[in-house]
Amino acid sequence: MSSPYDSPRDDRDNGRPQGRHAGPDGPGDSYPPRDPGRQNPPPRQPPPPRQQPRYDGPPPRDPGFRPPYQPPETRRGQQPPRFEEARYADRGRSAYDDRTSYLPPIAAPPRSGAYGQAGQAGGRSMSAGQAGGRSMSAGPGLPPEPPDHSSYDSSGGEPPDGPPAGGKATKTKKKSKWKVVRRTLYALIALGLIVPILAFMVAYVVEDVPRPGDIKTNQVATVYASDGSSVLGTVVPPEGNRTDVTIDQIPVHVRDAVLSAEDRDFYTNPGFSVSGFARAARDNVLGKDTAGGGSTITQQYVKNALVGSERSLTRKMRELVISSKMARQWTKDDILAAYLNTIYFGRGAYGIAAASDAYFGKPVDQLSIEEGAVLAAIIQQPSGLDPENNLPGATERWNYVLDGMVTMGKLDQSQRSAMQYPAWVPSTQATSSDAADAGPNGLIKNQVLREISESGISEQDLNTAGLQITTTIDPKAQQAAIDAVNSNMEGEPAELRTASVSVDPRTGAVKSYYGGADGAGFDFANAGLQTGSSFKVMALAAALDQGIPLSKTFDSSPVTVNGIEITNVEGSSCGTCTIAEALKRSLNTSFYRLELALNGGPQAIADMAHKLGIPEDVPGIGKTLVEPDGGPPNNGIVLGQYQSRVLDMASAYATLANSGTYHAPHFVQKVVAADGTVLLDRGADAGTQEVSPAVADNVTSAMKPIAGYSNGHNLAGGRQSAAKTGTAQLGDTGENKDAWMVGYTPSLSTAVWVGTEQGLPLENSYGGPIYGSGIPSDIWKDTVDGALEGTPNEQFPNPAPIAGQAGVPTYSAPAPATTTRSAPPSTEAPVVPTFEPPVVVPSQVEIFPGITIPVPGLAPAEPAEPSTAEPAEPAAPGAAPVPGG
Repeated sequence: MSSPYDSPRDDRDNGRPQGRHAGPDGPGDSYPPRDPGRQNPPPRQPPPPRQQPRYDGPPPRDPGFRPPYQPPETRRGQQPPRFEEARYADRGRSAYDDRTSYLPPIAAPPRSGAYGQAGQAGGRSMSAGQAGGRSMSAGPGLPPEPPDHSSYDSSGGEPPDGPPAGGKATKTKKKSKWKVVRRTLYALIALGLIVPILAFMVAYVVEDVPRPGDIKTNQVATVYASDGSSVLGTVVPPEGNRTDVTIDQIPVHVRDAVLSAEDRDFYTNPGFSVSGFARAARDNVLGKDTAGGGSTITQQYVKNALVGSERSLTRKMRELVISSKMARQWTKDDILAAYLNTIYFGRGAYGIAAASDAYFGKPVDQLSIEEGAVLAAIIQQPSGLDPENNLPGATERWNYVLDGMVTMGKLDQSQRSAMQYPAWVPSTQATSSDAADAGPNGLIKNQVLREISESGISEQDLNTAGLQITTTIDPKAQQAAIDAVNSNMEGEPAELRTASVSVDPRTGAVKSYYGGADGAGFDFANAGLQTGSSFKVMALAAALDQGIPLSKTFDSSPVTVNGIEITNVEGSSCGTCTIAEALKRSLNTSFYRLELALNGGPQAIADMAHKLGIPEDVPGIGKTLVEPDGGPPNNGIVLGQYQSRVLDMASAYATLANSGTYHAPHFVQKVVAADGTVLLDRGADAGTQEVSPAVADNVTSAMKPIAGYSNGHNLAGGRQSAAKTGTAQLGDTGENKDAWMVGYTPSLSTAVWVGTEQGLPLENSYGGPIYGSGIPSDIWKDTVDGALEGTPNEQFPNPAPIAGQAGVPTYSAPAPATTTRSAPPSTEAPVVPTFEPPVVVPSQVEIFPGITIPVPGLAPAEPAEPSTAEPAEPAAPGAAPVPGG
């Protein structure tokens, strides 16, 4: 049964009506029970006023006490409960009374009268037995101490302080966690949107877009003959098999086909695709290998020409920025032209022009609609959509391109329906940029590249400017040289090699150049080779330059040096004869005596050779006409002991043909970039007068009879020529290893060499030795005749007198003894020297110290029997090695 002093909470639990009565100290709640037997219960007396507890400081704290739980709405921004007494003043109870709502019911304390003594005293007393815990009585003026809950447990004791588990506080904490997560996600999304926008804005300001034409891509440089149309070769840099063309050179239907395949709204879009960039960003975040996204033509060009193809958001951002700016600063036609000149089409072809040649063998301006659609379809996957490799796939893509052209309004449907896939050129038959380089002309390209580099044209210009290089090579002369070599070497031993060079005496322009059949092989025309008796011409020029006339006579009898006898080939002799006669007969002894008569001796001959055109230093060879240790030449120079190149011999003889005026030999006449810029234009060259016309013309006068004297190699049509043969011997074997014929007309100087790559003895198809008057002279005659066919016969100038003698004097000496031969004609000429084993020469003579000495008379008198000497004999000390040997 309820007590009349139960709390209002108990009244509500009992379902009793509630009421409010005012006491003397403020409002209070009282719900006395009603007696059902009484009709009019006496009025309820108000309770005596309750004194507020006196608070002089914080109550003593129990170490094991935990404050009661307060909901957030009551404690937010409030002081601890002990500071909230005023809040409960209107209820006439202490703040600490609230904590009892979370404790088990406690029996009411004994009361005195209506409200008990404790209420009047302003405090309560709870026995330990009633409270189920320790005493909560407090001292005077202090709040009661809280009960000790340390012994409570979850198995049946009182619950701990605070709200029940899973209550409102737990839900609030969960909501707070999700709020943090949501805010973090919002922040990340904001960053994902703001950062790219800021990066784009910064990059847009920082990135510079080059102007049209400033972007250089690798492309082919073409080497032409002197006519400007005959292609001698191409220079193809890495990824550079391209030839740039203007937008006007590309047919409109080809352009439309490319737009249909790659970017149908090219002329209206801002230069980039936002959706493509978003796909690229997504794929990069997901780590997909195919990260990239769709790109416009502008983006593709920027990627290929400027930013590369790295898979990263940074690269994609740069591509986006540059594409956007380029679309504003360039015209659409400029972008399309640059794109079509850059994109790869497969088969090693970069750009639409190279692709047109690779797939259809025709210029780009001749492409049909069907052919243009084939090339446009290939762009997506060059190798995979090559009709030669994948015709079904190529056809499907081709149809897509043509249907797109119909959709774009660029092609009529009826015309489209009638189209069939066009025929293409198989890759094996396509024009190869290396085809010309594989033959003899490939060695010309090497000389051109060297000269281009020396002229100051940079490698970047060579690789990117689309150079059109016009050379000095005369197509007619070049073909004559190739034909002469092929016809005269046919049937000869396979180990024989040939080199031939022709130079224009008036300009130094190289008219023909043959260094070997393999354009990627060894260049014998650019190699150092022993020249034999062809170097006697340099000694004659030196003598004339010192005032020794052609009428000067020298003894041709044998010379004994340090016990070694030097004689002439086959013992020939003219007794005492003029130096001009000695040159015609190639008498070693006479020229040896001439060398000793020169001021400066061997060095005078070397100096004259350098004046005429033998360079003092050759790349890959080093200093010329000197001893291996760099010392001055010895007496062997007069007989061609030292090395010279075929090119240099032709150039030196050209100076004599031009009356002593030297022009440096050169291959390049003009270089023009694809945009029309002239990078090099070799105009008229006055040349350098290295020797007097009198000296040069008198040498020519002495050389004029030799071509006819050497087995009848006069030029066709009675054309005048001046020439000299030469043969160098292989050590002391008695075998020949180098054979020469060098000669000129007023308009062409030609040098021919025949030898072997290993420096083996020279034998013709009959087994006989090869001399300069044999195969080399045959090649020389055919080359000059072919090159000059149809040109006027020019005459040499009459020489001015030197020491009272102009030209060759009349000489009536008996003809030299000859030997009848049944062997091939290449063994007939007895005008070449052979070489003696090394000898020690007294210092005052200075002849071949430690060097193989050319000693005449060692060759067999009757050359009908082939030599049986072993060809593998090592070269004598001091002998110059043959390249490749």
